[in-house]
Amino acid sequence: MREEAGLTAKQAATEAKKRAPDRSWFEAKVTRIEKRKIVRVRDTDLQTLLDIYGVTDADEREAYRRLAREAAKSGWWVGYRDILGAGTYVDLETEAARVRTYQVLHLPGLLQTEEYATAMIRAGGVTDEDELERRVEVRMMRQHILARSDAPRLWAVIDESAFRKIPEDVAAGQLRHLIDVQRPSLRVQVLPDSVGPHAAMDGSFVILDFPRDPSAVYVEQTGGSALLVEDPEQITLYETVLDHVQAAALSVDDSRAWLEHRLRQLD
Repeated sequence: MREEAGLTAKQAATEAKKRAPDRSWFEAKVTRIEKRKIVRVRDTDLQTLLDIYGVTDADEREAYRRLAREAAKSGWWVGYRDILGAGTYVDLETEAARVRTYQVLHLPGLLQTEEYATAMIRAGGVTDEDELERRVEVRMMRQHILARSDAPRLWAVIDESAFRKIPEDVAAGQLRHLIDVQRPSLRVQVLPDSVGPHAAMDGSFVILDFPRDPSAVYVEQTGGSALLVEDPEQITLYETVLDHVQAAALSVDDSRAWLEHRLRQLD
């Protein structure tokens, strides 16, 4: 379609960015979509490309949308194995019915804005712009699960130290996103410094609960490696730790007020 429209991948990406400035568009993204290296294509992105390529027939557009939905079922992360490895965590996160997490130094990936994710990944030492774009894209793609009709329930406890590390130029947008995204099935609590020592001093972790399978705990480690805990006794221990941290943190309502106050301070 692109070639029939007389466009290069770079021209298509440039035009897409003009039409959807809030989305991440670049030449490599267009070519990866064409080569099916991006398996789960956002519907809004597909619609943008169809507009650019001059596809106006309703039946033809719906056929492409149906094809994209069917392709997504195989797991979008297969096109990012160079970044995700086997994609074990993303696979588990996609299948989870509930995600419970405590984060110390950064905000949960499922709640990050594109600007915040870019700043954090760049701070982690990624200097190649193509790799940076791909890593940010992966993080944004993960968030699709929150828009599903069967979206997992998410409960995040975030240490106050993580908020102090948000770059000033992206802080307002990120805080506003944390406030706006909350709903009964998505809750955010802030663990303030005033709590002092607490049960989760050993660091961040994520508990993944599944409809039929046993739960699992994901623990990030130094150097980008990770530990996947499946032992029932260890999982119970992490659940107890999270219970204590949730009890020590500000309530959901008070956490929201805390975020709103911090946002006002930026004005």
